[in-house]
Amino acid sequence: MKVCHIITGLGIGGAEQQLRLLLPHMARVRSSVVTLTNPGPVADALRAGGVPVAHLGMRGNRDLSALPRLTRLLRDGAFDVVHTHLYRACVYGRLAARLAGVRTVVATEHSLGAAQIEGRPLSSGARALYLASERLGTSTVAVSDTVARRLAGWGVRPARIRVVPNGIDVRRFAFDPAARRAARRRLGLAPGAYVVGGVGRLAAGKRFDTLIRAVAALPEDTRLLLVGDGEQRQPLERVARECGAADRVVWAGAVDRGLPELLSAMDVFVSTSAEEAFGLAIVEALAAGLPVRYVACPALDDLPPEEAPGALRIGGTVPDVVAALRSVTRDRLPVPAAVHRYDIARSAQQLMSLYDELSTSSTKK
Repeated sequence: MKVCHIITGLGIGGAEQQLRLLLPHMARVRSSVVTLTNPGPVADALRAGGVPVAHLGMRGNRDLSALPRLTRLLRDGAFDVVHTHLYRACVYGRLAARLAGVRTVVATEHSLGAAQIEGRPLSSGARALYLASERLGTSTVAVSDTVARRLAGWGVRPARIRVVPNGIDVRRFAFDPAARRAARRRLGLAPGAYVVGGVGRLAAGKRFDTLIRAVAALPEDTRLLLVGDGEQRQPLERVARECGAADRVVWAGAVDRGLPELLSAMDVFVSTSAEEAFGLAIVEALAAGLPVRYVACPALDDLPPEEAPGALRIGGTVPDVVAALRSVTRDRLPVPAAVHRYDIARSAQQLMSLYDELSTSSTKK
């Protein structure tokens, strides 16, 4: 079976990293990737792993010249399945797949919130275009039960929605004391410092300003390790200066392969984002044995609480976060059952089963 994955870009981001993790576990299918824009470091990693990556060179959302080029690429590739990822790739990819005669078209919805998609406010026009293009596909994959409910609430027929959760390489995130010492030395963090961690794109929706203000209210030996980059970096630096915490925030920037070492350097993980589609960084933190405090995480909220006893949901205000951090212990915790539920090999197997099912169904029609 030949599968073409179409994605908006291949920089360092959640959906992009998820695609990179999935493909090595899908050896039963022959995978190719098309990125509409920004090949980025994930494209390099895919190529190094033997996955062909084509860059379409799309110049913007309204670059309609990309459509015939994408259609021709799909037709020439004689793909059995087209699988799209992220909003722009879903809109263009579904239409191109249909024009190319591909009968099985799957789309994964990675980042749909109640009022935003991929971190941007959800307009009525964007929603209408999404729903119109969704009807050109065969099935839409939701990364959590929460996203499945949101899709159904939008008007996507429940029979067309399948839940295949995001996944992680669980063993890769195991706590490593040596990596902890090395990472702290490299980052200038004292061995005994109390290190609060946050991971994610530095975007307004992640609400890292709340986390900075909370850390500023904690004892002087508390440090905040922020992993990620984005358009809010300078405004967040300004917040840190204004609340007297500029010298207590460590900016690690975006990382490609080094996240496990940075998680090992932390003592507690906090997610202040009020709207998530899954909460992948939270699951990764649990795999590293960290106590976790979070405002929203469908990956955990859709499960019984006993599956992740080290993770507690908290309120989203600065006093809520301060109170949570003052009461948390610094002990490493056993990896909970919830983490093993989200193993990447399991997610890959679910996707391959979906491809088989949909391909068989389309052949019978």
